[in-house]
Amino acid sequence: MISAKYHRFVFAFFMALLMSCIMSFVITVYNVGFIPNLLSVWLNAWAFAFIVAFPTVVFVSPIVHRLVAKVIK
Repeated sequence: MISAKYHRFVFAFFMALLMSCIMSFVITVYNVGFIPNLLSVWLNAWAFAFIVAFPTVVFVSPIVHRLVAKVIK
């Protein structure tokens, strides 16, 4: 198992992986439709999206946690 001290990075990895997967698929289908090579187009988009999403989640999630703490009792 991974040590709890890496929680932030493991959380960021899985959040970025799943969100980039879902969002890249939706946006790819929206932009090009259900084309014959959709899987290839989507996987390329997903790879690029994940490269952007992972560091974004790492840096943005602490800010979001603080914002949520301010609005939640």
